[in-house]
Amino acid sequence: MTQTILLSFVAGLLAANATPHFVKGITKEEFPTLFGPSPLVNLVAGWFMYVLAAVLTIMADVVAHPVAALAAGAVGVLGMGVFHAHIGAAGLGRQPRAARGRTT
Repeated sequence: MTQTILLSFVAGLLAANATPHFVKGITKEEFPTLFGPSPLVNLVAGWFMYVLAAVLTIMADVVAHPVAALAAGAVGVLGMGVFHAHIGAAGLGRQPRAARGRTT
């Protein structure tokens, strides 16, 4: 069961991290990655992370421990979501547009 939890958690992290990269790539917007901010790099990186998340999910033996796999995957998705919402990609920590320019 430990293997299921670990692999499902990492699959959740990867799938959640893949989403902004894939979306930015498919909409032709730049977004920071280790290999550069270009849309094509983001598209490929996002696609690769989705594929890797699927492979890890298959390897996790989800059928044997479905509740543990779901919980671990959900925590992984939440963790990556909090990371992107708080720290941001490459630690940029951008402010929402409404907050920019305010001095209060």
